[in-house]
Amino acid sequence: MQQIINFIIRNKNFLLYMLLLTISLGFTIQSHSFHQSRFFNSSNWMTGNIYNASHGVSSYFELQKENKALVDENKRLRKLLFNFDLEDTLKLDSIQLTYTITPAKIIKNSYADHRNYITINKGSNDSVKIDMGVITDQGILGIVENTSNNFSSVQSILNEKSNINAKIKNTDHFGSLVWDANNYNVVQLIDIPKLVPLLVGDTIVTGAMSSIFPENIPIGTIKKFDLDVSENFYTIDITLFNDMTNIQNVYVVSNADKKEIQELETQTEAND
Repeated sequence: MQQIINFIIRNKNFLLYMLLLTISLGFTIQSHSFHQSRFFNSSNWMTGNIYNASHGVSSYFELQKENKALVDENKRLRKLLFNFDLEDTLKLDSIQLTYTITPAKIIKNSYADHRNYITINKGSNDSVKIDMGVITDQGILGIVENTSNNFSSVQSILNEKSNINAKIKNTDHFGSLVWDANNYNVVQLIDIPKLVPLLVGDTIVTGAMSSIFPENIPIGTIKKFDLDVSENFYTIDITLFNDMTNIQNVYVVSNADKKEIQELETQTEAND
């Protein structure tokens, strides 16, 4: 203990300088949007490389499990292909697809905080941009919030700020998918009117009101539902299809029509 005190006394000027430098940098970053942007981009690059190296070691021991998951996914895709109309299949190369997919891997995943973020190994060099959706073969995962050249941070659906359009499958009854931060396997669907017939086990999917996710991407099933304090709308607990604690392979979704939709909506609001 005495050695620690002696060290602090000997280096008090340097330690004071580092403390003041850290405080000043913090104030500078918080007060200027440009500095915030540069800070987050640099942070993404540095932490992304660290997480990528760590992920390389851990993923080696998960190869057998990952290979089985890929085999199962290929089986599902082949089933869809074999049941797809041959004439429509031949047309795929000649049409412009609304949604394009970029495969990526998770190198850092958090699910125990109130505001969880996921780091993936694809960034702006791979045409990944802010506000793109991220899904898995089981369902939705989140929305890209920041990018660097080679990495991106994704706001998980397990985040207090998350708000995604969702609906009851095979219906037009939609609401907002949120998270109450109580359980990493369960999210909530709100704003569903009490007149809507519900059953435990009903499937919840993405709605058509979003320009981020395609419609009908799986989310989960109804675990339970209750009326909110106004007794006009349901609060519905949804058990996720994704195991949010064990995800490796993901897909970043890009909507080619998103910019046009947003420009139209902005113009409409301006003319209102």
